[in-house]
Amino acid sequence: MKSFLERLRTRRLATAFVVLAGLSAAILGISYAAHGVSGQEMQNASADATPLKVSNSPVAAPNEFVKIAKQVGPAVVNINTQTLPKQSSSRAPHRLPHARTAPNPQNPDDQDSPDGGQGGGQDGQGNFQDFFNHFFGGQGQDGEGDDGQVRESLGSGFIVDAKGYIITNNHVIEKADKIFVKLSTDPDNQDLGRPARVIGVDKATDIAVIKIDANSPLPTVKLGNSDNTQVGDWVEAIGSPFALAQTVTAGIISAKNRTIEPGQQGQFQHFIQTDAAINPGNSGGPLLNMIGEVIGMNTAIYTQSAGYQGIGFAMPSNTIVDIYNDLISPGHKVVRGSIGISFKQGLPGAVNRMYGFKSGVLVQYVQPGGPAEKAGLRPGDIIVSIDGRSIKDGDDLVNDIAARRPGSSARLGYIREGDSKQADATVTIGDRDKVFAEQAAAPEGPEPDQSANPGESKLGIVVREASADTVAKLHHPGVIVQSVANGSFADLHEMEQGLVIIRINRQATGNRDQFNAVVSKLKTGDDVVFEVMDPRHPNDGINYIGGTL
Repeated sequence: MKSFLERLRTRRLATAFVVLAGLSAAILGISYAAHGVSGQEMQNASADATPLKVSNSPVAAPNEFVKIAKQVGPAVVNINTQTLPKQSSSRAPHRLPHARTAPNPQNPDDQDSPDGGQGGGQDGQGNFQDFFNHFFGGQGQDGEGDDGQVRESLGSGFIVDAKGYIITNNHVIEKADKIFVKLSTDPDNQDLGRPARVIGVDKATDIAVIKIDANSPLPTVKLGNSDNTQVGDWVEAIGSPFALAQTVTAGIISAKNRTIEPGQQGQFQHFIQTDAAINPGNSGGPLLNMIGEVIGMNTAIYTQSAGYQGIGFAMPSNTIVDIYNDLISPGHKVVRGSIGISFKQGLPGAVNRMYGFKSGVLVQYVQPGGPAEKAGLRPGDIIVSIDGRSIKDGDDLVNDIAARRPGSSARLGYIREGDSKQADATVTIGDRDKVFAEQAAAPEGPEPDQSANPGESKLGIVVREASADTVAKLHHPGVIVQSVANGSFADLHEMEQGLVIIRINRQATGNRDQFNAVVSKLKTGDDVVFEVMDPRHPNDGINYIGGTL
């Protein structure tokens, strides 16, 4: 027989089991109670459920974005390009496809440009250190095809003539051996599209015109007036981002007249900025206003990731129309006027005060043998009018001159140092491509070392006298900047080692004695304007930098 203790232990275990079973049942009961139904009740409830149906209510009236997409979409095309393998004895380093970087804003060479080119006044754009990525598709590497592979890339475009004329970006097709266009009505299973040929391109504005053959009239877009747009206006973009044809995005105009590349590269590119989502493949597609008119062509984005970050740039339609009309002309070329000068845009206020002008263009370089030199203009002259109309700034001058035909004449009003009255000069407009032919600069030889100068204490620079070779090259005596102290007045106002200072506050600094004499008279609160030249780029002419001491 079991002992009393064994019987007690068995009874306690049985009691514990009963308690646990009871707790489990209670938990299950609570669970069912929480859901409100038991298993049987759940089955009964499902039989009472009413199936869902799609509403047959009247469709709401489409908004403007819907109307525009339906109206313009058929005229927006998908552009595919192929670049065939090239024979090459050497292979170029890997680059991102059609990426460009903003120039270093501390390099004055990037600030200067010929014939009214966009200079330092970049509205803050010189601070962009990341990629300005053109939208060349991203489905291949840079289209050189030197590794034996056919490169394929993607872009967009829009039909402007029912006969098959299409506008797109030059960077979409410039390296292509074969170009294909696919319409919105073409079947999806069609490999690449209809073959297209190039009618004309303009690299300065990144605009190209291509054409496809059409058996019947094609749908077209209507070009609007980009000058009538305002910051804050709604816009819609249509294109083929990442090969996704007929993609529609919307946003507003964020800014106008935006220049993203300083110097000669950007002087004819003044963009509409938008926050409409634009990505690789959108390049060449239209930016539309709320009545379905094209007011821009999507061209570039500011990005740190090669994708959309809310800042896109579109070439204004008014520029597109002018370029298109030139490209479809018999010459298939854009001809721009030039007078053969260079200047810097966005000069410091100290320069304007020192030279006594509020509006106009301060000439820093005159092309030898060019139209301006033949008319008698010299570096340091201030152009204030053209044909009696006042010149506001460099953009105003370059737009006026570039629009004139070579061989025509213009009357320039200018102010020259030492003259109390405005003088006039009649200049014959030249062909810009011919006036500014590329010129090679001779390499700079070594300069003799010299001791520090008093400019170090006031301006933060040490100078030495320029050699005879440098003086002959620049046609100006001066002192070379040997060093610039970090955080000094000179450093904060873009002075760089190697530049030659030829004048300060319109007083000659042809040697160290003259430099020291001028600097010794400067005091806190004075405007200080340096006239400098770069021996590495003598044809850039005189640059004006400075500020208030």
